[in-house]
Amino acid sequence: MTTEEPRIAPSADVDPSAEIGRGTTVWHLAQVREKAKLGTGCILGRGAYVGPGVVLGDNVKLQNYALVYEPAVLEDGVFVGPAAVLTNDTYPRSVDVDGRLKRDGDWEALGVVVRKGAAIGARAVIVAGKTIGRYALVGAGAVVTRDVPDFALVAGNPARRIGWVGRAGRPLAESGDGLWTCPETGERYVEDGNLLVPA
Repeated sequence: MTTEEPRIAPSADVDPSAEIGRGTTVWHLAQVREKAKLGTGCILGRGAYVGPGVVLGDNVKLQNYALVYEPAVLEDGVFVGPAAVLTNDTYPRSVDVDGRLKRDGDWEALGVVVRKGAAIGARAVIVAGKTIGRYALVGAGAVVTRDVPDFALVAGNPARRIGWVGRAGRPLAESGDGLWTCPETGERYVEDGNLLVPA
């Protein structure tokens, strides 16, 4: 656990009510809105956006221009690539049926949940209310329209599972009888239907 004070670039916009953990860095032009909570050791790249009340765990990385809309929750060790968007409005409209501009309270915000160790590739879009499972990997440019299981490798529009990844983020090699092995760490996993669990 780091004891270093947070580092906030002079051009960043951090609301006074936001909580910034020790050792966290907020780079140029990033914005952290009211009552957001950032854990220890996080990095927010240039132009990243963290909405009101969003919660980031420890060691979360938001790359340049990643947009995380409220009320998203990102657990420890999550990576969000450049220009990725975690949305919050299932039925977006600027105005209501009477033509009045919609304001807070005129719609229901549904946050994205990203579980421990998961990674979201550059320019991916995660639709409101979806969950990305532990250590899953969302490919660059993917559009996620349904929940992603733990350890799944998904890609495309709409995103579909194209393989499995281990904790190291590398695609797993099938070793027979429903067993999968990480080529980097040697860790083994067992496939059970549409789920993967450590062996």
